[in-house]
Amino acid sequence: MTAVRLQNIRNIGIIAHIDAGKTTLTERILYYTGRTHKMGEVHDGAAVMDWMPEEQERGITITAAVTTCHWKGAVVNIIDTPGHVDFTIEVERSLRVLDGAIGVFDAVSGVEPQSETVWHQADKYRVPKLAFINKMDRPGADFWAAVASLREKLGARPLVVTIPWGEEDRFRGVIDLLAMKALKWQDETLGAVFDEGEIPAELRQAAAEAREQLLESLAEVDDRILEAYLGEQPLSRQELSQALHRVTLALQGVPVYCGAALRNKGIQPLLDGIRDFLPNPTEVPPIQGEHPLTGEVETRPPSLGGPVTALVFKIMLDQGQRLTYVRLYSGALRTGQEIYNPLKKVTEKVTRIWRMHANKREPLEEAQAGSIVALVGLKFSTTGDTLCSADRPLVLEPITSYLPVISLAIEPETRDDQERLGPALVRVAEEDPSLKVHVDEDTGQTLLSGMGELHLEVVLHRLEREHHIRIRAGRPQVVYRETIAGRAAGAGVFDRELAGKFHFAQVTLEVAPRPRGAGNAFASLLPPDHPALAWVPVVEQAVSEALDGGPVYGHPAVDVAVALSEAQVREGQATEMAFRIATMAAVKQALTQARPLLLEPIMQVEIITPEEFTGEVLGDLHARKGKVEQLLAKGPVRFVSGQAPLAQMFGYATGLRSLTQGRGTFTLQFHHFGSVER
Repeated sequence: MTAVRLQNIRNIGIIAHIDAGKTTLTERILYYTGRTHKMGEVHDGAAVMDWMPEEQERGITITAAVTTCHWKGAVVNIIDTPGHVDFTIEVERSLRVLDGAIGVFDAVSGVEPQSETVWHQADKYRVPKLAFINKMDRPGADFWAAVASLREKLGARPLVVTIPWGEEDRFRGVIDLLAMKALKWQDETLGAVFDEGEIPAELRQAAAEAREQLLESLAEVDDRILEAYLGEQPLSRQELSQALHRVTLALQGVPVYCGAALRNKGIQPLLDGIRDFLPNPTEVPPIQGEHPLTGEVETRPPSLGGPVTALVFKIMLDQGQRLTYVRLYSGALRTGQEIYNPLKKVTEKVTRIWRMHANKREPLEEAQAGSIVALVGLKFSTTGDTLCSADRPLVLEPITSYLPVISLAIEPETRDDQERLGPALVRVAEEDPSLKVHVDEDTGQTLLSGMGELHLEVVLHRLEREHHIRIRAGRPQVVYRETIAGRAAGAGVFDRELAGKFHFAQVTLEVAPRPRGAGNAFASLLPPDHPALAWVPVVEQAVSEALDGGPVYGHPAVDVAVALSEAQVREGQATEMAFRIATMAAVKQALTQARPLLLEPIMQVEIITPEEFTGEVLGDLHARKGKVEQLLAKGPVRFVSGQAPLAQMFGYATGLRSLTQGRGTFTLQFHHFGSVER
């Protein structure tokens, strides 16, 4: 029973660039699997998965929504993720707990910047993937060009399973290359029913060539197919399906489907692909973690009888309840059960377990290995924490967050707003790890830092809508960093009598630049018998704090190597305070002498503009200190890609609209921190 149940589960995510049709596809999946009885449309603000008021108003996905449906014996847990770059943390933490993913691509644009980012995020976690080329009915749709972009931009090996039957306004259905049948959907059933027939005469050669190409691609990576292919043996549909399953799991190929989600075409073959080619929890490597006391690496295979092991990947405050979303990797969790958090060193009690369907809930008495559920009753556990059995503790790899690139100052309008603001900010920041809240010590201002203008705008609207707090906000400001271009040494001394006690420490440090993006590093060069050796941890902590607020410009210092070269102590006078203050002074002196540099966020910018406005768009980008890297022509539009400082790109949406009569679109994505050009 256990093995069968686990083998029926598919934990998948739908990932893509903004506006590729992820949520529309998810709505169709829910309708055809019987999970919903009415299709919600994104453009009407009625999509089931976009349930937040912010999402419905803007027509975009902001938060990853979880749901469960059933298809031909498979239990499919789906996470619909945002496509906008400002909400990349939602994709990151979703992919961390998934076993498979569907990349959705626009048949006109192919691989776009954010789809590239999320695809590589999935690669990082070694998540097997399917590709769905959507919007085959759009003017300019080009299936084979989109497939080529998978190969060129993502380095994927496309394994085309369905090809389009017509394109643009002539798109009628798909040709299934496994069954070698033509599938045509019935409009009057909203695509719930399709007819399977012979391939039309005009497409037979194209279908035969595409199937031959599929066999060749499989033969390159699968020995069993190679043997049959070389021996010219016929291959059954089952043998091909098994080969596609093996190759997908080994991350050696990506089955590719096509359709038009908005026109209700091409969804059922994709559902078959989810069931047949994506892994169940027993087919992915067992989760690994460290024992919190010994540091030894342990694995936890997915079994109901194993010790409870779960990862918290999302916190949500809904209807006054704190929902803790978890992926259960091993064991079973029951209502009323106590569970241990080894990172926080606390025991929590699960008062309720919910199976989520977007913002609707279904109560469960028990959640089992392979499940994705929401728990009620956990007060201390946050995103990235591990939950486990107290007698078998394990710490799983945490979920990485992102550095914010933009901030703004906020202040409440009234005293009542002031009292509610603090707790509200704590709750919002708990839900969203990419949002940082900071009080500036010099000005006393509350600063919100996030991933982009839209991110901060959504947070402000949520504070007003959900917490009823009226807020005045300043203009968005760029989050700068500082670093150094040279080497230098610095010394700090603290020698004082305070409250009748002498405090003394002398610290000498050396600083050197590290490669961009390498992060900060600390090393002690003191010999093993040095009298100040016991104070090295205090020095390391003080160095970290000093770099957090760079002493030159006041921004966090990055990519700096700090080495403790000498320290002096006096008998009975060495104290933690003395070492901290001496270290801070040494760091400041060293950084000031090491040719400090100010760094600013440099953004990757991708612009799609009609051909006739290309000159104005390029001129404007140049005026904003942008550098054009590539200019591609695709039909009547031009794709411009390059880099520009974030400080110059505020309000670019309005600027581009006026330059292109409202027809241009763009995406901004953080690329790196670069030197500020004076």
